[in-house]
Amino acid sequence: MDVEILSRIQFAFTVAFHYIYPPLSIGIGLIMVVFESIYIRTNNKQYEVLAKFWTKLFAITFGIGVVTGIVMEFEFGTNWATYSRYVGDIFGSALAAEGIFAFALESSALGILLFGWNRVKPWVHLVATWAVFLGSMFSAVWIVIANSWQQTPAGYHIVGEGMQARAEIVDFWAMVFNPSSVDRLTHVWLGAFLAGTFLILSVHAYYILKGRYVEISKKAFKITLVVAAVCSLAQLATGHSSAEGVSVNQPAKLATMEGHFDVKAPADLYLLGWVDQENQEVTGLKVPGGLSFILHQDFETHVTGLNAFPEKDRPSQVNAVFQFYHIMVAIGIFLIALSLFALWQWKRGKLFQKKWLLWTFVFTALLPQIANQFGWFAAEMGRQPWVVYGLLRTSDALSKSVRANQVLFSLILFFIVYFILFLLFVYLMNKKIKSGPYDEQNSEEGSLNNEISQAIANEKN
Repeated sequence: MDVEILSRIQFAFTVAFHYIYPPLSIGIGLIMVVFESIYIRTNNKQYEVLAKFWTKLFAITFGIGVVTGIVMEFEFGTNWATYSRYVGDIFGSALAAEGIFAFALESSALGILLFGWNRVKPWVHLVATWAVFLGSMFSAVWIVIANSWQQTPAGYHIVGEGMQARAEIVDFWAMVFNPSSVDRLTHVWLGAFLAGTFLILSVHAYYILKGRYVEISKKAFKITLVVAAVCSLAQLATGHSSAEGVSVNQPAKLATMEGHFDVKAPADLYLLGWVDQENQEVTGLKVPGGLSFILHQDFETHVTGLNAFPEKDRPSQVNAVFQFYHIMVAIGIFLIALSLFALWQWKRGKLFQKKWLLWTFVFTALLPQIANQFGWFAAEMGRQPWVVYGLLRTSDALSKSVRANQVLFSLILFFIVYFILFLLFVYLMNKKIKSGPYDEQNSEEGSLNNEISQAIANEKN
């Protein structure tokens, strides 16, 4: 493999591994706010216990996320020096804002929650919980803005020529609100909410099935289910809006996602399929003219296909992008159906009587993560061969002094270290989940457990 392919694989691996954790942090943070708010309003200790429990799990994901995120910033300078010089003025402001407005807020507030829980008043808990949640949200804001600028550059001019050329900001707010940033940000936020909520649903479904913490888990499950259902439906809307934006700003990417080759022709919508790139054919289950209808409300309207672009200016891995995109969409539809079905069973009073449904939620925790990863793969691979769309090619963005053997060696080391970190993450999460929200034997939190037991007893009466 040459240095470009190895560098792309290395960055994709490190980014994909890192992106396991921020969505979980954002999603868990949202539910922490909900639990803490209900506790403040009702003074029901069960919700305080839930907020405290998920704060500890949040801290684990936050810690691993910080460690794995640092590596990417170094890769910009080692493997992608030309790219870093080209976008430094753009990314510098966004990443600085992320550090000032997001990381500092999130980490300091998390310290209050972890080390000052019993030293501050409940309303301070709530403020700190909101700060942690907003900090995680702000972190996504600036990262997504920076990435969206690569997809749809705006508010800049080019200084210099050739290898010394670089982009400079001329309109900060045009850069922030570039044509794709709002759609992509809401899509990322909702994907993160789904990652966190379905993890919480998974854990509390498991508790209910095992007969542990049943009453408190039923409360947590119902509240989180409502949030998950709302977010899954909203994700469908943001996905549609994002696809409409891609059709205007990056038509070659949309054509790749749907396997549409004809220069100007009505475009089918594939529910599933396989792309034969060499023969420019797609086989599978489709709605004839479906993509044209979704974009233009007309089955016969022409959609720009891949053959409208020079071969050197369009993605080379059409089938891979097609599959990543369609798997993401399929998962999103499944999560909507599962959430709505569970709400229906709740209305019928049978939600917790169906063990198969609870077991489905236990294992569904993985699906939002897969959808998030595959969505990013489709977006980034669909942008190729551009690292900054229409301005800077990926092949031109590499560092000139890095060799393939150096990248391969570092990739192997990253894999080993990240594998160890992942095992540590799984071990810590599993240990905390097994220990549960509180000590069932009253060995460590006796007075608090008595209050919980009394609250449950009062509710039953």
